[in-house]
Amino acid sequence: MKIVEAHLVQLAAVIETGGVTEAAAMLGMTQSAVSRTLSILEKRIGEPLFVSGRRPMQPTPLGEQLGQQGKAILASSRKAMEIVRSFKSGSSGRVRIGGVPFFMDAVVSPMIASFQRGEPGIMVYQSYGNYPDLVAELDSGQIDLAVTPTGSVDLRADLHFEPILTARNVLTCGAGHPLVRKRTLATEDIVNYPWIAPLPGSPLVLDLHNILLTLGLAEVSLRYAGGSLLSVVNYLAGTDALAILPHSVVHAFRGENKISIIPLDIPQPERVLGVMTRKKPYSNPAGRKFLGHMRREFAELRRAVEKHEKTIQWVQGPFMGERERIHSGE
Repeated sequence: MKIVEAHLVQLAAVIETGGVTEAAAMLGMTQSAVSRTLSILEKRIGEPLFVSGRRPMQPTPLGEQLGQQGKAILASSRKAMEIVRSFKSGSSGRVRIGGVPFFMDAVVSPMIASFQRGEPGIMVYQSYGNYPDLVAELDSGQIDLAVTPTGSVDLRADLHFEPILTARNVLTCGAGHPLVRKRTLATEDIVNYPWIAPLPGSPLVLDLHNILLTLGLAEVSLRYAGGSLLSVVNYLAGTDALAILPHSVVHAFRGENKISIIPLDIPQPERVLGVMTRKKPYSNPAGRKFLGHMRREFAELRRAVEKHEKTIQWVQGPFMGERERIHSGE
């Protein structure tokens, strides 16, 4: 004997509302359709489901037990409808975001936190990777969007890239470093201190190489490598080492008095930071809502970083010619 799940749902509705008319209204059905369902159920089971002559309608012991099963189905159906509604509105779901490590930790993770304060029903999965890894993860569907720096030569036709922040690096040191107070810097000032190596695969590796080329140097003394962002910040704070870091990353630590910017304008990369997605992604309203939040947060970050940069008194040094060349448009 097979019992149709929809029949149990109608039975539960009648028990819940106490009448066929009320149940039909709750389910959006006609009274005759619900009455016909109860008749079919009783014939199939061979037992009455309601006590005769009682108003509101009172289930028999068997009717009560079957009604409990229908109630569970009805609850699951309502839950499923709520899940669909929440998903379509972007108030529930998941967002999987990958990005370059230092930037994700310093800049994006606070954005995730502020987003979830307003959208607690959305789960965010954060992962790390450089450009090639992130492209592969987008292709395989492991992430929904990637935050990554890239140049125009890197862009693939089947991916969408939305620029959000111009790449801007700064020479970084611990707070109180002797170079912060110098008004003129020479090449010797830079090479006489130890350096932190950028993470393997990071665009900062090439940026450091370009700085050395500009100075006519083959290498600097690398003393520390492989650390997380927090490790690098703590190492800078406890030593006289130098490092190349994105200005936006250093800006995120402005209130902690651990690291400082050496006001020496260094050669800048020709790339931008942006959000990369597949051009034909699957439907993800939560992802679209998160992307909108990131656009607003990055717009504010861009204004804050530009404002901070204008307050820095850039000192004379071996890169000033490069700075003047760029600003003159040569």
